[in-house]
Amino acid sequence: MFFKKQTIELKTAKEVEKMRVVGKVVGEILEKLSEIIKPGITTKDIDDFSEKYIKKLKMTPAFLGVPGVTCSFPASACVSINNEVVHGIPNASRVLKSGDIVSVDMGVFYEGYYGDAARTYAVGSISDNAANLLKITELSLQKGIEKALPGNRLGDISSAVQTVAESAGFSVVRDFVGHGIGRKLHEEPQIPNYGKAGTGVKLLPGMILAIEPMINEGNYEVYMLDDDWTVVTKDGSLSAHFEHTVAITESGYEILTKV
Repeated sequence: MFFKKQTIELKTAKEVEKMRVVGKVVGEILEKLSEIIKPGITTKDIDDFSEKYIKKLKMTPAFLGVPGVTCSFPASACVSINNEVVHGIPNASRVLKSGDIVSVDMGVFYEGYYGDAARTYAVGSISDNAANLLKITELSLQKGIEKALPGNRLGDISSAVQTVAESAGFSVVRDFVGHGIGRKLHEEPQIPNYGKAGTGVKLLPGMILAIEPMINEGNYEVYMLDDDWTVVTKDGSLSAHFEHTVAITESGYEILTKV
């Protein structure tokens, strides 16, 4: 993800309410996908379900048509399997099988504001190590969110994510990060999933953050496939991805994409 230098925008209570509405839809989709993701469905099935759900509510898929390096993203959901880290392109020929893990990154746009979240699912019966990777990645997100408090620093979130992941023997992707979100899908600040506690910008009420750990089973290095979107682990190891849109409040935080 690439960002232009810009000021961090603080959202008003009215804006947070609008983002709460759109965030709830993102969370609902990810929750409902847990019921349909099983061996035999395709990544295109996942995308079709998501797009129909969004359009039925007269909302807009946030990812469809997002500009890339050489081409726009052609789907409503990023669906990434096993060693694919992020930005997997749904395809009717990609059939999920038992033992796979599949990450779905989902965004919705409505009345001028964005919501963004991701979850990694087990397909059928998965290995103990894959299950642990999912558990630890989700835990790293939780611990990162718990540091999203007014008066804390951005590095407190980053450090919490890194500590959980690396303490379990996994690695944190460096090349892709979380981000601010609001009237644009990607706003400042960038939110690395590694860093030093007590550093970085001060967290203030009204900040809205898309916190999204991307954690690898093996080495943290990644590269992009020839489709100019799909990012995979360099060593072929598994990768998991969990994300929530989170509002910094006067007294703590609120997860806007949680059902």
